Amino acid sequence: MAAVLLAGVAAGTINTVVGSGTLITFPTLLAMGVPPVTANVSNTIGLVPGSLSGALGYRRELAGQRPRLLRLGAASLLGGLTGGVLLLTLPPGAFNAIVPVLIALGVLLVVVGPAISRRVAARAEARGVDVPDHGPVWVWVLVFAAGIYGGYFGAAQGVLLMAILGIGLDETMQRNNATKNVLAMLVNGVAAVLFIVVAHVDWRVAGLIALGSIVGGQLGATVGRRLPPAVLRGFIVVVGVAALLNFFLR
Repeated sequence: MAAVLLAGVAAGTINTVVGSGTLITFPTLLAMGVPPVTANVSNTIGLVPGSLSGALGYRRELAGQRPRLLRLGAASLLGGLTGGVLLLTLPPGAFNAIVPVLIALGVLLVVVGPAISRRVAARAEARGVDVPDHGPVWVWVLVFAAGIYGGYFGAAQGVLLMAILGIGLDETMQRNNATKNVLAMLVNGVAAVLFIVVAHVDWRVAGLIALGSIVGGQLGATVGRRLPPAVLRGFIVVVGVAALLNFFLR
């Protein structure tokens, strides 16, 4: 119980700063003998309060983003629901081939994102096109796709979202991180509701992770807000690489 609680604290902290807390809680639950699907379901439910805690911790950076959150939040809700359904219907391991590719792509986009973002903005300006505050249409589509992945498993979901937002939105890293926390919360939340209704949940595990992740969410908001953009970007890359190694070495 202590190990699961501490894993929840660590996951809540990392999820708020970048995402990928599942890489801590999920292996911990497997080591405790929890069946994989039950572990995934219980972990998703347990991390919802931590996501809410992290989003509240970044509420200052969310100021003025309501229209954007409403639009992109709809994509996350639909994607999370779709991913949850896929988890309950597809064979285990169906996404094993694509998950490492998505994480690697996310890491690459985080690294080259600023350069791509500048080129996209320059081309739009040259054409005289005004980019909406919520970003081009493809941002909505990719947020929806990231939601599917997040509802299915979720490890490094934050890496993907930060890459998408960093390229598609003209915002600071910290404000994008705040947006990412809300979108990830919506994905986890809608998937959790689905799991509560139709899946087997280990409520003791979910409760311990929830308690830990609430504390971790506040810790992550405090730490993440103080990181300069370059350091935050580097931390995202490190977490993404760790996620890749986790998949290749397990």
